[in-house]
Amino acid sequence: MFTRRRLLALGAALVLSARVAEGQTEKIPVVATFTILADLVRQVGGSRVEVSALVGPNGDVHAYDPSPADSRRIAGAKLIVENGLHLEGWISRLAKASATKAQIVIAGKGVTLRTDKSNKEFAEHGGTDPHAWQNVANAKIYVANIRDGLVAADPAGKADYEANAQAYLARLDALDAEVRAAIAKIPAERRRIVTTHDAFGYFGQAYGLTLAAPEGLSTEAQVSAKDVARIIQQVRKDKFPAVFLENVSDPRLMDQIARETGAKIGGTLYSDSLSAPDGPAGTYIDMVRHNISELTKALAP
Repeated sequence: MFTRRRLLALGAALVLSARVAEGQTEKIPVVATFTILADLVRQVGGSRVEVSALVGPNGDVHAYDPSPADSRRIAGAKLIVENGLHLEGWISRLAKASATKAQIVIAGKGVTLRTDKSNKEFAEHGGTDPHAWQNVANAKIYVANIRDGLVAADPAGKADYEANAQAYLARLDALDAEVRAAIAKIPAERRRIVTTHDAFGYFGQAYGLTLAAPEGLSTEAQVSAKDVARIIQQVRKDKFPAVFLENVSDPRLMDQIARETGAKIGGTLYSDSLSAPDGPAGTYIDMVRHNISELTKALAP
């Protein structure tokens, strides 16, 4: 039998429970095309978003083949974040097939592009290099675009998104300074590397490295014997000190170039994808720090 005191206690508990439930915000479902973008969304969105990446850790966004499950995820999203810049040729078809009503954010909108319309590889990507995130200054533009997209999709979270973005942009400023300090310790004549595909052009342009890559802008590019011979000749002529593997590429090509030139094989660089969360490049900032650490170890005297 309920006493008056117990009834009052039960009523108070129900009121408190209702207020807690009322204060809980349903998370905004966001789909990013690959892990680097997904991490940037998490940094800005914080606890207000539920983020998934179509191309998972160590996945190759160039060669990705969407599944029916991806179509369902896109259909349920409130916001889709893609790189743009002719990187994800499959995303527009997937979005159309899913009949999604999600808003779309082009994270790379507004970056200063690397362009070369005379280059065949560039021409296949609309005349531009899509790997803009490799320059930390461009990642800041990505963050601003993502912030604005989240505010448009979820106006109630505007203050949170703006505060999170501001804090993260400060961390990116510090990261950019770290990279420049590390590169400054490498002698100018040793700032030359070979990577599997041309994913680090923005990095080299921003931080003063000379790069060569047999596969061009896409990992799907067919590498001919002539391409390999050209790279080997360049490495010998310009005395490239090291070649680097990538987490999304077959290592055999780099092994061949290293054998035939005597260049050192450096560590693995993360180009188009993060590692698993417990790996060395589980976030964008971790990825950049890992890459600069590997470059420094191989190139510094």
